[in-house]
Amino acid sequence: MTSEDNLLDVADLRTRYPVRRSIADRLARRPRQWVRAVDGVSFALRRGEMVALVGESGCGKTTTAQTILRMVEATGGTITVDGQDITTMSQRRLRPLRRGIQMVYQDPYESLDPRFRVRQTVEEPLLVHDIGKSRSERAELISSALERAGLSPAALYLNRYPHELSGGQRQRVAIAAALALDPVLLLADEPVSMLDVSVRAGVLSLLDGLRRDGKLGVLMITHDLSTAAHFADRIAVMYLGRIVEYGPARQVITDPRHPYTKALLSVVPNRDPRTRNVAQILSGETPNPVAIPAGCRFRPRCPIAEGRCADIDPALGPPGSGGSGGSGGSGSSGSVGHEVACLLA
Repeated sequence: MTSEDNLLDVADLRTRYPVRRSIADRLARRPRQWVRAVDGVSFALRRGEMVALVGESGCGKTTTAQTILRMVEATGGTITVDGQDITTMSQRRLRPLRRGIQMVYQDPYESLDPRFRVRQTVEEPLLVHDIGKSRSERAELISSALERAGLSPAALYLNRYPHELSGGQRQRVAIAAALALDPVLLLADEPVSMLDVSVRAGVLSLLDGLRRDGKLGVLMITHDLSTAAHFADRIAVMYLGRIVEYGPARQVITDPRHPYTKALLSVVPNRDPRTRNVAQILSGETPNPVAIPAGCRFRPRCPIAEGRCADIDPALGPPGSGGSGGSGGSGSSGSVGHEVACLLA
């Protein structure tokens, strides 16, 4: 697969936030500190594919999505969407491209304006991007988007307010508002974490069906590895601003190589009630992103860390390469496309 085949290409993406300095810091002329929220993230997404970005809260998943969307400006690296580098593109040039990159937020209770009817919510992005020459043409686009989002018949929902909908229906309205612009890339930030368990599968199946037409690519952000395993084509496991394991979903789930991935999987319930996983409880807290430890950033919590882990910051590469980096390929186990950032993988 070449880079030309990718809908989304993220290379060495970095996003930093300045830490507010105290008066004492200013008087002493101490250098400004930075939060390294995203610290060298690289991955690709093809049309018709779903990639899951997985990790604990605070690891940088949402910031990665916001940087791709240019809601937050990158401090390094490149973002290429559909063959166009948008990393430093001016807002004027970026505006017509924004309709092709849409985001679905975590909380459907907060993402919808309570004063807007469903019709107005889905119509608003059409008005912003000047799509639809007449009210009747926009009405057709609104109904079509609602139908695609699983709200059928659309006429039953057009005049409802958000408080008249269930949580799952609200999230489908949010998805419909994104689909109304006919995007090529959909960023779904924890799209079902605020929903009842009974309706989560329906929303996830909807996203899965949307990307299977081959036109739309989905980047799903989640902390739930079991969800990622069922719906995603590839999984990128993120820790402290960086991807530590990346590869085909089945390989990452059945043959995890990074100790962090193994710890996450150890607490996922097993389908077979006769088989119990032994939970691996990680010691300590996630290090401060302002002062990332030397060497491997997972070392302070890693149960198998060695002395050399304090000196070498392993790059993402094929298993068995000793963290020497690389762009994929076959490792010592024949895991094509499976990469891990660990000296001991």
